[in-house]
Amino acid sequence: MEIDNELAAVARRIGEISSGPAIDAAAFSGLVDVAVGRSGDAGPPAAARTPRAEIERLVKISAADYGVDPALIEAIVEKESAFDSHATSSAGARGLMQLMPQTAAALGVTDSYDAAQNVAAGTRYLRSLLDRFGSVELAVAAYNAGPDAVRRYGGVPPYQETRSYVRNVLASYARRSQVGNLATNAGSQAGGTIVQ
Repeated sequence: MEIDNELAAVARRIGEISSGPAIDAAAFSGLVDVAVGRSGDAGPPAAARTPRAEIERLVKISAADYGVDPALIEAIVEKESAFDSHATSSAGARGLMQLMPQTAAALGVTDSYDAAQNVAAGTRYLRSLLDRFGSVELAVAAYNAGPDAVRRYGGVPPYQETRSYVRNVLASYARRSQVGNLATNAGSQAGGTIVQ
């Protein structure tokens, strides 16, 4: 009932604004804050984006913690958010690894825009997909389309978006792995190598 009253007040204010009388900006801002605060989805924080060097550091930590090649994590981050810690998709996925709210909650994430939480949870989820499917290609497909779709189709689902996603992530992964291998002269990455 209280929400209905607040919405009615907002509607009245909008009517007043559209009909011309001046409105106190602080009062209007208070109404908007009440509506946003109650929705539970205020959007990304106004803080600065996470610097690329910090993202790379977080990727290395999560790669070591979960035994996932950092080149694969970075390839997914690149495709999902273009390294934007405050990215939000039209479907509601959030942060660097574009975690859906229900996935984030299941992984214990309290702030999907927090780069450290997002990368750690996204990497943990990716590790579970790698373990479940035993293949980088299928794990990447499941990251995009969901594990049920991969299981149902017995491979990469026939969705154009997912097929394109898998191609792009695997190409980025190969490129990043090659650069990493040349840099280390050892042909391996910190945190373990994933065999396809």
